[in-house]
Amino acid sequence: MNTSVPVNKLAEVEAGDFGVWLTQVLASFRGSAGTDVPCGSCRGCCTSSYFIHVRPSDLKTIGAVPKSLLTAAPGLPQGYKLIGFTSNGFCALLKNGDCSIYSSRLQTCRDYDCRVFTAAGINAGGADKAAINQRVQEWQFSYATGQDQQIHNAIKKAASFIVKNRAAFPGGRAPVAPSDIAVLAIKVHGVFLLPEMGSQTPSEIAEAIIRASREFEASRSTDGTEKQ
Repeated sequence: MNTSVPVNKLAEVEAGDFGVWLTQVLASFRGSAGTDVPCGSCRGCCTSSYFIHVRPSDLKTIGAVPKSLLTAAPGLPQGYKLIGFTSNGFCALLKNGDCSIYSSRLQTCRDYDCRVFTAAGINAGGADKAAINQRVQEWQFSYATGQDQQIHNAIKKAASFIVKNRAAFPGGRAPVAPSDIAVLAIKVHGVFLLPEMGSQTPSEIAEAIIRASREFEASRSTDGTEKQ
């Protein structure tokens, strides 16, 4: 699977201060805050063949969405819904280039931040994610400190390891979807800041990633609060 971001970047778009962004996105992963994505005119995530998950807590959204667009979410408890996309891959709620329920948009949409792919150094997917991939290539973080750059490099190393060393994980159970790879790499990047990792085997590094992921999830269940 080739998920590497091409070297030839397009027009640069400011992604913000990396350290500030990382703090915000980690808080978002823990469920205690959200992120503010400077999308501008980009509608990549709205035009990239995504099924949109609607949670039972999205009461305002459920009321704003025509019932004909809501279907039960397979494999999830009762009350969870999906909104599909049109034949051209556009969100069914995108009208005239803008979200028709923006003020009541889903938590899934509020949480989506394609800068996670830029942070991980990977693309969002294949040809159907071309619009997002373009923005992923355009995003440019700024760094207040050299440590922030080191952390960013650690996230990229984590993502690269996950992609290239799937067999090192027990049962080969490493993430495959680019979004899952990027999120895991961000959560466990601390593993790749440890000097001893340079002498560890792939299996030992995979075990360290699993431990770090479990520790992150434990902190989420202890400290996280439900988004409003």
